[in-house]
Amino acid sequence: MTPPPPAVTPSAGADAPAAPTGQDRPAWTACPAPSLAQGGGKAPGTGWTCATLHVPLDYAKPGGKTIPLALIRHRATGPGKRIGSLVYNFGGPGGSGVDTLPAFTPTFAKLNTRYDLVSFDPRGVGNSAPVNCLTDPETDALNAVDSTPDTPAEVRRWMDATRNFAAQCTKKSGSLLPYLTTTNVARDLDRIRLAVGDKRLNYYGFSYGTELGATYAHLFPKRVGRTVLDGVMHPDKGFEQGALYQLKGFQLALDHFAKSCVAATYLCPLHRSTPEGVEKVLIDLVAGLEKHPAAAAKGRTLTDSLALTAIEGALYSPDGGWTRMASAVAAYLRAHNPAALLAMADSMMGRDAAGHYSNSNNVFAATSCADFGVPVQRAGIEQRLPAYRKASPLFGPQFAWALNQCTYWPVKGAMKHMEVSAKGAPPILVIGNTGDPATPYGGAKAMARRLGKGVGVLVTWKGGEGHCSYGNGSACIDGTANAYLLDGKVPAYGTSCS
Repeated sequence: MTPPPPAVTPSAGADAPAAPTGQDRPAWTACPAPSLAQGGGKAPGTGWTCATLHVPLDYAKPGGKTIPLALIRHRATGPGKRIGSLVYNFGGPGGSGVDTLPAFTPTFAKLNTRYDLVSFDPRGVGNSAPVNCLTDPETDALNAVDSTPDTPAEVRRWMDATRNFAAQCTKKSGSLLPYLTTTNVARDLDRIRLAVGDKRLNYYGFSYGTELGATYAHLFPKRVGRTVLDGVMHPDKGFEQGALYQLKGFQLALDHFAKSCVAATYLCPLHRSTPEGVEKVLIDLVAGLEKHPAAAAKGRTLTDSLALTAIEGALYSPDGGWTRMASAVAAYLRAHNPAALLAMADSMMGRDAAGHYSNSNNVFAATSCADFGVPVQRAGIEQRLPAYRKASPLFGPQFAWALNQCTYWPVKGAMKHMEVSAKGAPPILVIGNTGDPATPYGGAKAMARRLGKGVGVLVTWKGGEGHCSYGNGSACIDGTANAYLLDGKVPAYGTSCS
């Protein structure tokens, strides 16, 4: 296996123009329906065009092999003078921008008046040289393995399943895996900037997209345009520290869900007198499924691992997710109907109703391991289990055992933490909400500081819930971001919305 490329830090020539590839102006044509690797579904329709941009597989050899990047664009609608393109990354790593951006057309309608909206499948994702690992039935089998093992036999099955997954990814996509670092994706972003004809990259990154945007700013500070980082990954947390940090965020969100359920601020059928009582319902549900998985339609089974995945997914979005999860749990407890919980788990894992998977989880492992991943053996996981259980009785064991994600991966992490200092870049908006489960608020504060004085501009949504902020119900957050992106109005550092 080829070793991973070294982490790249900016040099005196880091902002020099990229070497031309002959593909700087790809041909834009009507978009087809998304592929199964992207998530499937219908073509986005009128107004959307797609293109393929070829970029170097290895930026140390810019004249060598290239790989395709799938792009999507919706031209600015007016009125008002067009500013340029606004490039989106919706997170992951592993999310298909080609599949996701059209679904958010109403959310970004105001920005679309003066920006061409652009997104892409990052390398390895969807139609951009996709990482292939398991077949759909093999992925079903992997997801059926107990991800919270508590007997020696279950531990062996879990570790063996992870080893097999890594082996199959290596067998089918091994030549690609060393080049799926965020640093390389950031360099791809600069090729996209050239492709859309902008002198500076205007960018909106959600979740993992904040790591990507900050990495771009670090590499190319003088090419940064109007940039928003929303739902911010903590730049100082490595592989293991980041997992425990995120676990605490999910527990905080679970606490908020339970309190809201008791206070009857939404339709919650899990009637209990205390938040602790609500959480115990979920703990007991998962424990019961571990002993007796529930048979579902088409020969499928709801396991404790899948139930945990469904509950975690619901915490990403209180607007609908909380109610849907509570109703799904109630349907199982009252009528022994697992269908709703199973559907929620499928959505989180990129599985459609026909049993086809996107390749998002393949890329999540590939990029996470290439960036920061370290091999954590069984003994190390067992040593950490008490701290994880203490942080979250419900989610802790699953988060702890997921630390084996990179144990057998052929590419070892290139960095201990993100490199995000961006001296010389213009102001970058860094938005965090205090109830975010997946990227807890402390990440936004740390990112704003680490980008550098005069660069990172912290904006806080106090009392916000769910993952990320824009378009989630705060007129203050949306207005602040729009004023910056459309009119260049930089808010005061520490601006707070409630």
